[in-house]
Amino acid sequence: MLRFFTMLSAVVLALASPALAKDKLTIYTYDSFVSDWGPGPKIKADFEAICDCELEWVAVADAVATLNRIKLEGAGSPADILLGIDTSLTTEAAETGLFEEHDTDTKNLRLPVEWTDKTFVPYDYGHFAVIYDSEKVKTPPASLDELVNGDPGQKIVIQDPRTSSPGLGLLLWIKAVYGDKAGEAWAKLSKRVLTVTPGWSEAYGMFTKGEAPLVLSYTTSPAYHMVAENTDRYRAAAFAEGHYMQIEVAGILKSSRNKQLARKFLAFMTGPGFQNHIPTNNWMWPAGKTSEALPDAFDKLVKPSKSLLLPADEVNANRKTWIDEWLKATTR
Repeated sequence: MLRFFTMLSAVVLALASPALAKDKLTIYTYDSFVSDWGPGPKIKADFEAICDCELEWVAVADAVATLNRIKLEGAGSPADILLGIDTSLTTEAAETGLFEEHDTDTKNLRLPVEWTDKTFVPYDYGHFAVIYDSEKVKTPPASLDELVNGDPGQKIVIQDPRTSSPGLGLLLWIKAVYGDKAGEAWAKLSKRVLTVTPGWSEAYGMFTKGEAPLVLSYTTSPAYHMVAENTDRYRAAAFAEGHYMQIEVAGILKSSRNKQLARKFLAFMTGPGFQNHIPTNNWMWPAGKTSEALPDAFDKLVKPSKSLLLPADEVNANRKTWIDEWLKATTR
């Protein structure tokens, strides 16, 4: 009888005890990445299918904002991984001391440049571009100089370089082309700027609603409209000086409570389970291995005559000065 009650008690306790909680991986990223149409939901499903874990996305407005949040939270951040900053911010991020070196094999990455960074792992890349509405703009600017000196009545929406990676990309693009005369270029371009938004989503939304005929985005943005909307109305202007390149990366925080799981995710990030969702959900070029062919629309995209990319160390050393230059030139 005693044995019966002992067994019964064990069964009751087992039924009453909650199931063991799964490990949770928390990843900070920008809002468009985890939107319903972004790659986040599909990547979450594919990773959870192999990790026996829960993946939690935490969305912040844009890439610069995600890094700022990590810096504010410091070693107490609940994040395991930061995903979405680019090479313009990697030196600044590394210098916080909050990130640790990865052990991901990056030898087979498909990038236009050699990758040697030991802290961050790339997952996609692209080039910034001015996207125009071909129904409103019959002769788009053929160079950055034509954009800067063009018709001030033909407005463009851009993003803030203090909070947005495309906004910072334009800042670096103008600096790479104009150098010491960047302030003068900004003063001229400011006459064409309808507004400066905190992030990419707000700017592109204004553009597609018809509030401006031009917007700062990517050479790959028209692929979305060709594939999802079956239209080539929205196009990228090819600039004679070349286009500034963006390489987006992810890194593991030293304070992560699930480092083994975080390392597993970075390895997963370079393979098909992640990379297959980049071209037609994040609308960028995949940096790793895919198992699916790119849509035909990618063959129709602008191919930059030159890729511009300032060294990360130079950007880190001068970013505040260059932003101050932008503010001074555009608030006169």
